[in-house]
This record gives sequence, C-alpha cells and structure tokens, in this order.
Amino acid sequence: MQDILNKKTLDDIDCEGAKVIIRVDFNVPIKDGVVTDPKRIVAALPTIQYLLRHNCKIILLSHLSRIKNLDDIKSGKKSLAPVVKVLQELLPNHDVLFLNVNRGPSVVDAVEKLKAGQILLLENTRYCDVNANGELVKLESKCDEALGKEWASLATIFVNDAFGTAHRKHASNVGIAQYIAISCIGLLIQKEITNLSKIAHNPKRPVVAILGGAKVSDKLKVINNLLEIADKILICGAMVYTFLKTQNVDVGTSLLEPEMLEEAKKILQKGKDKIMLPQDFLCVSEFVDASPTTRTVTQGLNGMMGLDIGEQTLITFGAALAGARTIFWNGPAGVFEFKNFQAGTKGICSILKKLYHEHHAFTLIGGGDTAAAAVSLGFQEADFSFISTGGGASLEFIEGSPLPGIAAIQNK
Repeated sequence: MQDILNKKTLDDIDCEGAKVIIRVDFNVPIKDGVVTDPKRIVAALPTIQYLLRHNCKIILLSHLSRIKNLDDIKSGKKSLAPVVKVLQELLPNHDVLFLNVNRGPSVVDAVEKLKAGQILLLENTRYCDVNANGELVKLESKCDEALGKEWASLATIFVNDAFGTAHRKHASNVGIAQYIAISCIGLLIQKEITNLSKIAHNPKRPVVAILGGAKVSDKLKVINNLLEIADKILICGAMVYTFLKTQNVDVGTSLLEPEMLEEAKKILQKGKDKIMLPQDFLCVSEFVDASPTTRTVTQGLNGMMGLDIGEQTLITFGAALAGARTIFWNGPAGVFEFKNFQAGTKGICSILKKLYHEHHAFTLIGGGDTAAAAVSLGFQEADFSFISTGGGASLEFIEGSPLPGIAAIQNK
C-alpha cells in the first residue's frame, strides 16, 4: 500500500509542451445520444486544465460500458461521440476533436497534426475487445501487449486519472504505463488516494463502516480487512440475510447465498464485538415496489422478502454512528430504486450529512451504487467529506488489494 502513496504525480514531471495521453473515466450515462450525467467528465477537468496550462497536446482514452459483439459497435450506442459536446462546452477556449476509431494510421495522423492546447478524444477503448469478425478477443480488457505499445507510441507522457478502472489490468492503463517513457497519476486519482488513505491508514477514531449491497461474496475481503481497522461495522443490504440465516433467523424468500453461510458464520464469530446486524425489515411478498410490512428478527420474515432496513434499525445505526470521527460507507441499505424501499439508504445519507456538517466527522462514500443512490435521493457532494468515483476500486483499496492501474505507474 505504501507503494501506491509513492507514485509520480503531475508535480514530479516536466510536461511543458509535451504530447500527453490521459486515461480518463468517461463511462457516463448516455440516453438518445445525450450525456445525462456529466459528473465524471467534470471530475477529469482539473488534470486536463493543468496540462492545457502547460501547452500540452492532449490525447484522451476512455471506455464506455462493455462491448460484447459487433452490434454494440455498429449501433453507435456505446460511442464516446456525445462526450465531445459536453467537453467542448466545459473547455470553450480549446479545440476538442474526436475520432470514431482508437487505433491505426488515422489515429497516428491526427495525433501528428495536434497543436498545443488541442484535445483529441479517441473512440471507446473497449471497441478493441471485439474484432472485425465479431469475435470477443478482449484486447483492451486482457491488456494485450501490442495494443498497449500502440497507444504508448502516441505520446511521451502517460497520465492515469481513471480511478474507476484502477483495479483492472487493461491495455489503456497498465499496458500504456509499461511502454511509455514517463508515467504519473492525475489529480483525481491523487485526491482519491489521499481521501481513501484517511480510512486505511491511521484514521481518526472511532471508525464506523457501513456495508450494504447484495452479496457477502463481494464484500468478504473488505469485511475481513475492516475488522482490523473499524471499531464498528454496520451491515445492511441483501447480504444481511445470509448472516441472519447462520443465526437460525427465518429470512423468508430474501436473497441468500447458501454457499457463503459457513464464511458468514466465521465473520460473525471473528467480529462479534464489532458487527451490528439490523433488527427489523421492510418486507413484501414478491419483488415489486409495493407497500411494505415491517417484520422483526424475532418474528421472522414468514415467507416474505426483505427489501430494506426498518425504522428501529435506523435508530440503532444512528446511535452507533453518533460519536464516530471516521465513516466509510459502501453499498445501499435497500432496493433504493423502489420508492417504498428508499428510507434506509436515505436515512443513512441524512445521518452522515449531519455528522459531517455539525460534528465534522470524515464521511466517505465508496462510489458505485452508493454514490448513485445518494445523488438520486437528492443529496450532493457537498453533503459528505468525499464521494469516491470508483465503487470496485475504492473497495479494493480498503481491502488492501493492489490496484494494477496505479501500481504500474512510475515511483517518485
């Protein structure tokens, strides 16, 4: 982990007038050819603007969604073209150019013609995952050496600023870093590491972690690592039913991972003084957005499925969070997409907002679904200390797992 904190940043390189290739995260929602949420584009601006101030010629690489077949490419629905309009509006004094390919002679030609202060966005990197015959070859996703070398040959400096994919070993992050003269992390990744380190290294105590989401298997490593870091771990989301099942609680038809029961039992034994489970749930008889019934752990769920934590649990969680100085939250408390099952996630957001503003607690939301839930429920970035841009990457950072996209960058 110490190695991650020792990576070259923009301050460590001389980029004046250089040709720079940046891996950004423009994996944004697009509907009918229009970007519906530009937050990730805005998050990349500080690094782009820094390089523009140093008269750089900038090449941008990003993925957009997954590419599984030729139709994904030919339909144009996963093209980065709509991003250009947003980027041009955000940078009105600079030319933002776009190529509907990301490799080959036309890319080399466009890069050679680039002038200082111009930006060239190349097409979705994952277009390289499917070949002309429609075969799934995953050149980007499996870090193909030739592809990494080709992209690296376009510039003299590589800046990785895509934290959302830092936990993946792709040709557009690890591949380029391996074959370019100079590499560093951008301002966004620097900010991510600084904030996540406040949880992983010497956090202010008490430390409380809130873990939700669907599966114990997804959170196994992070729970084990947080048992070493946190003073309390509050568990919610669908994964809670696997934990309750080990205590012979009737969980009805709630989501269950039978193969994880033994592991869940071990976690509860190991963290018996730290782990808190919900006491009541909002339940329905089938997976629909219907008016819920409240059931307690004592009553059992009686053939119903739990889709959110109940009011009593929210009060208990609030009490457990009351004196916390550091809070890490990853995973919604319930099916927040359903109006009847937003109360748990919304309640946790409100508690964290108050702790941040009134008690100056450090509150970090670990990206992905949790960040999407907070925003969709009317909360803003200003309501928390930090919202990570990477769900999987932030989890793996807290797990203590190496992040290949950052590990490949040169050390100071």
